[in-house]
Parts: sequence; structure tokens; C-alpha cells
Amino acid sequence: MPEQTHEDELTPDQTAGFKVGEKKTIEEYQQLDQNDESLRKWKESLGIGSGKDISDPNDPRKVIILSLGLEVDGRPDIIVDLTSPGALESLKDKPFTIKEGATFRMKAQFKVQHQVLAGMKYVQVVKRMGVSNKSQEMIGSYGPNTTEKPVYEKKFETETAPHGMIARGHYNAVSKFVDDDNETHLKFDWSFDIKKDW
Repeated sequence: MPEQTHEDELTPDQTAGFKVGEKKTIEEYQQLDQNDESLRKWKESLGIGSGKDISDPNDPRKVIILSLGLEVDGRPDIIVDLTSPGALESLKDKPFTIKEGATFRMKAQFKVQHQVLAGMKYVQVVKRMGVSNKSQEMIGSYGPNTTEKPVYEKKFETETAPHGMIARGHYNAVSKFVDDDNETHLKFDWSFDIKKDW
């Protein structure tokens, strides 16, 4: 059986019966019936209609992942600023250290531009000694950032690091942020070490 490529492994899981909605421009969303209370609340949840759009006309990206972070209770957050040169490359070469059995969660700060982002997911595959483990986190749908909400932050579900002598060691991972249109907004390799202590 041929080994899966990173792309095959990073294909997001689809929700049964889910259908991607029709794409609309921000102007079209803003002109939808203002008298419909549930529609107005949905638009507000996407950030449409409040504040001035701050999309950069010179930057065609729909989503800009600004930073990734690791939160651990009782320890300072580890934040990787992805806007700095060489930040993505250093993720692979400079592994995070996580104490075995520690409870932690990842978080991402990002910016949406130009159009509504539908159903963004974070997909990751972690490998160690030939064994792969895939996980997926739904991030959601967002309107372009505005002066009132210049950045979005998503905190992922809490995880517990494996523990025990067998669990300790070096892990390689590949992750991507992908939306309902299967457009990949960021893909990167990274690594972490599970150790007996910090």
C-alpha cells in the first residue's frame, strides 16, 4: 500500500450532509434584508456591518495567520510571531518542549480580508516512529476584520500530552489552515519534544 502524502493526510474531514453555501461579496451580504433579525444577528456574528473594513488592497490573501501560541496553565505563553522573517522555517528546526502529561492548548491569531471566510479548519498530522495521528479543529466562519475588530483569536480545545517513558521523545508535525473551498491559507512543518520536565 503506497504511503500517504502529506496532502492526502491533511485532507479535512467533511461533515455528512454539509453543503458549501453560495459565495457572496461583502456588499451583497450588507444588502441582505436588514428586517430579518436572525439574518442580522448572523451577519453581526461574522463581523459584517460594524466598523470600517481594513483589508489591504495590495495584499490579495484572504486569510493572514499572524501568530501561533501554546498556552499552559502556570507557565508563560509561547507565542510564535508568523509575520517575522524566517518564523515558519524556525518552527521545524526549533521544537517546542512539552512536559509529559501536561495540559495545554494551542491558539491562533489571524486576520480576514476582502471576503467572508467560510468554515476554516486547522488540520494537523503528528508523526513519530512511522505512526501518524491526525486531528482537526473547526475554527469557523468570519467576515473581514474591521477597525472595531482588527484581529481574530481562536483558542483550540485543551489537549493532554502523552506521558510515560515510551511517550518521551521527538515528534514531527505538519499542519494547515484550510477553508470550505479547500483553499489552503497556511501550511507548515513543525516539531515538538515530550520531556520528563520543562
